[in-house]
Amino acid sequence: MRNTAIGATAVIAVLAGLVTAGPAPAAAPAAGPAAPATPATSVEKKPAKTASVHGKARISYIESPDDDIRFTIHAEQTPFTRPMPPEAPQGLSTDARGTLKFSHAFRGGPTGWSEAKVDCLVTSGRTATLTAIVTKTNVGKVGARLGISVQQGGRGEPDRLGFSWGVVNADPGNVDENGQLVMPRAGTCMAPAPFTTVIKGGYKVVHAEIAKTPAQPGAAIRRG
Repeated sequence: MRNTAIGATAVIAVLAGLVTAGPAPAAAPAAGPAAPATPATSVEKKPAKTASVHGKARISYIESPDDDIRFTIHAEQTPFTRPMPPEAPQGLSTDARGTLKFSHAFRGGPTGWSEAKVDCLVTSGRTATLTAIVTKTNVGKVGARLGISVQQGGRGEPDRLGFSWGVVNADPGNVDENGQLVMPRAGTCMAPAPFTTVIKGGYKVVHAEIAKTPAQPGAAIRRG
């Protein structure tokens, strides 16, 4: 405290001397460290959401109520990554990547299964449709495109799922050499309404609006 008092007295004496002597030219303030520049105000853009579907579940299928049928889906939209010349040389806004796994264990019988790579995904609210090309299977054919729909339940409702075989995607009159009905190939993102109910597990659907197709001179998707 003694040093503080002495310092204060000395400062008062100096100030009194300056006042008695009259005004003196103002001294330039000592240069200090430069204040950091204030960044320009800008609106930070939130990263755009990516449409996606993730999850695995067992479903109840009315045609096979005692069978164990499961779907595992991991799909994300990757717009304009799958060129389709000449109509869509940059690809489509619904291009996607990911995996689909399906298994059907027949009661008292074998298990059919398939693995496929996702090529298309489109969403709307809690609903999504996607397609995937079969890469491995012990049923059906490698290279077939499968269509899947998913509806994430809300307000206590169960999730639902649909698939492009069984009770849908028939083409009456289109039969093979043995007279068997030929199932048409599913187009990209084409799938039926989710007509089955999830009884175990579930899915998370993230919705995002599709992107506008970039200008593609001389090319347009034909609509029949």
